[in-house]
Amino acid sequence: MAAIGQKVIPTPATETLARARQRAALIPDCMVEAKRIANTVIAGWHGRRKRGIGENFWQFRPFTEGESLSRIDWRRSARDDHVYVRDREWEAAHTVWLWADLSPSMMYKSSMAPVSKESRAMVLMLALAEILARSGERIGCPGVMEPVSARNAAERLATALMHTDIDGGLPDTGMIRSLSDLVLIGDFLDTPEAILDRLGPLAKRGLRGHVVEIADPAEEEFPYAGRTEFVDPETGDKLISGRAETVREDYRNAYLSRRSALGESLRHLGWNFISHRTDHLASEALVAVHMYLSGMPAKTVNGGRR
Repeated sequence: MAAIGQKVIPTPATETLARARQRAALIPDCMVEAKRIANTVIAGWHGRRKRGIGENFWQFRPFTEGESLSRIDWRRSARDDHVYVRDREWEAAHTVWLWADLSPSMMYKSSMAPVSKESRAMVLMLALAEILARSGERIGCPGVMEPVSARNAAERLATALMHTDIDGGLPDTGMIRSLSDLVLIGDFLDTPEAILDRLGPLAKRGLRGHVVEIADPAEEEFPYAGRTEFVDPETGDKLISGRAETVREDYRNAYLSRRSALGESLRHLGWNFISHRTDHLASEALVAVHMYLSGMPAKTVNGGRR
């Protein structure tokens, strides 16, 4: 720190250390909450099931011309006038990369929300790791943890997060191979163009992406009135509005237009987009991501659309 008179000014190094300590203190509680949420939805989780080489029965389906006759299940076919094939479930582990934005803007928590954006993002990431690990998938986090296939993958990820210096921003994805799934969780407040400049090349490489936007309800509703000072947590820049309520409609239009443009651009890439507010249940976003990872039809979630 640099001292001027009686005032102590924090340096970037001390601010980084303080943020790391805050995150380390937050993670144990997030892990407990993640396990609780995972347990509430685990009964409806059946893994990323698809037909392929394996030993477990998956489904019967109608025989199609050109398939091997040896795949026909004659006992099931004898029940009616149709010929059925017995499919088995694909058992190869799949790699899912999880990432949560832990930049300063994610620390925001208004009086309208029970938790910060950072806390909700970490809970969702760890809950996903818990459920995916139970399904036998390989879990990794870019720049934090190499993919592992283990029942305690969520605990290992939590430990890695506590001992990794993360400065925010989208992660380095050079180590991710094609045909993997990538789940990105953050507030994504940059312009859609800037975000797409980073994500577009990933889609071209064959990565299947799932973007979860975390929003505080105040960011969406803009409940401010009167003289209000707004501070950018990333840069420290300040803006003072004499009558904040007069810009509410313009702000909301700009905020929702940004979200709509981002979601539409991601869908053009073949990626999925979910918006989630921190005053809603974390399990809602968790189930939505589960549906995408399982290849199920998507539904509207907290205002987000497929």
